[in-house]
Amino acid sequence: MAVAQPYLKAALLVGVALAVVSWSAKPAAPQPQKVRLSRIVVDSTQLARYKAFLKEEVEASIQKEPGVLTLYAVFERKRPNHLTILEMYATEAAYQAHIKTPHFLKYKQGTLAMVQELELIDTDPLIPNLKIK
Repeated sequence: MAVAQPYLKAALLVGVALAVVSWSAKPAAPQPQKVRLSRIVVDSTQLARYKAFLKEEVEASIQKEPGVLTLYAVFERKRPNHLTILEMYATEAAYQAHIKTPHFLKYKQGTLAMVQELELIDTDPLIPNLKIK
C-alpha cells in the first residue's frame, strides 16, 4: 500500500491541475450562424421539375453536410410559383462549403433556366443559435 501512495498523490495532483486549467480556460467564442432567406419566383410551367430538383438538393444537403442546419422551403398558396427558403448554416464557412458541393451545383445548373427571380436576404436572428424543433 505504501508503494501505491506516491502514484495516488501524483494522480490527484494531475487531476487538480486539469480541473484548474479547464475551469480557468475561456470557452471558444461561438462563431455566428449564417441565416438567409432566398425568395424565388419559378417559371410556373416548370414548377414540378423545379420542386424535384429542390427536394433532392435539400435532402442531400441536410443528410451530408453537418454545417447545414436548416433548409426549409415554403410555397405561397395564392402564388404557388413563389417560394421562400429559410437557410441556416452553422457558419459562413459552412455556407461557402455548401455552395461548392456537387448536389448544390446540380440544383443550381439544373434550375437556372427555371428561375425568373432570385432575391437573397441576409438576416440577423432575434435569438442567435436557437434550435428549431
